[in-house]
Amino acid sequence: MELRHLRYFVMVAEEKRFTRAAARLNMQQPPLSQQVRALEEELGFELFRRHAKGVDLTTGGEAFLEEAKAILARVQDGARRAARVARGVEGTLAIGFTSSATAHPLIPRIIRAYRERYPSVAITLREGNADRLTTLTHAGQLDVGILRAPVSRPDGLDFHRLLVEELLMVLPAGHPALAEPREAVPLEALRDEPFILVRRPGAPGMYANLLRACRAAGFEPQVAFEVERMLTNVSLVAAGEGVSVVPASMRDIHRESVAYRRIEGARPRLVAPLTLVCRAFNRSPALDNFIGLARELARAYRRQGRDERAVQPA
Repeated sequence: MELRHLRYFVMVAEEKRFTRAAARLNMQQPPLSQQVRALEEELGFELFRRHAKGVDLTTGGEAFLEEAKAILARVQDGARRAARVARGVEGTLAIGFTSSATAHPLIPRIIRAYRERYPSVAITLREGNADRLTTLTHAGQLDVGILRAPVSRPDGLDFHRLLVEELLMVLPAGHPALAEPREAVPLEALRDEPFILVRRPGAPGMYANLLRACRAAGFEPQVAFEVERMLTNVSLVAAGEGVSVVPASMRDIHRESVAYRRIEGARPRLVAPLTLVCRAFNRSPALDNFIGLARELARAYRRQGRDERAVQPA
C-alpha cells in the first residue's frame, strides 16, 4: 500500500465518480479504477458499491476513509514540520555559557533576538566553565558553547570569535592605588597584592597572560585564591581579600564596594575575547542560524561602538 493509493481512494470517495476523480488527479479513469481495485484486494474488502450513477462507500469504506484522511494529514504535517526544521525555524538548540560571557550585554541580546526570530526552536541553557562546555560540545551534548578564551581546540570543533574586550583591574574600595585620580593603575604597583583569579583550567589563556604580564613587570604575583567563576572573584575583592582582573563588561558589579581601573603597562596586553564553540560538521540549521545571528549582532555591536573597551578580533 502506497500513499498514492490513499489519495486515489480519498478522491474517489469525495467525487463519488471515478471519471471526476480521475480528472482531478490528472489521470485516465481505467488506471484509477485498477489502482482502487488493487487497494481493495490488499485490504480484503470492498471500499465502494459501484452503480450506474457512480459509487457509494461501503461501511468498511467509510471507516477506512477516516483513517486514510488522518494518515494523509499526518504526512502533510510531517512534511511541513520537516521543511521548517530543514530551514532552522523549528527544532531544538542546546546552548552552554560561562557566567563571565553572559555578563557581556551582547550575549543576552543574541539569545533574546534568536528567540524572537525563531520562536519555534526550543532552547535549553546550561552553565559551566570553558573546559566543560568545550567537552560537552565535542561530545554532541551541547550545540554551542559561549565562552571567553578557548581552553583547548579539539579536532572537529569550530571557534567563532565575536569580539575582544580589555581586562580591568578590580580593587577594593579605599585601596591605596585609588588615592590618585587616574584612569589606569600600573601593573607593577600591585606587586605586593594578593591576586584572586579564575582557576587556570577554566581560563588558562587569561590566567597565563596575566602571569606573563606580571613577570614582565618584574614580579611574581601572589595568587591568594583560585575560584570557579569571575563573579566570585569580584565578591572576594569587595570583601577585601585581594585584587583581581575581569572583562570590562563586568565593571558594574559591586560598584559600591570595588573600583575598576584600566591596567597600565601590561605586556602582553590583557584582553578577554567572547567566543562561540560548535561542531565543525553535521550542524543543524537551527545552529547555523544562531551562529549567523550572533556574528551579525557582534558586527553591529562593534560598529556602534557600544563597548568603549572593545577591539576588533583578529
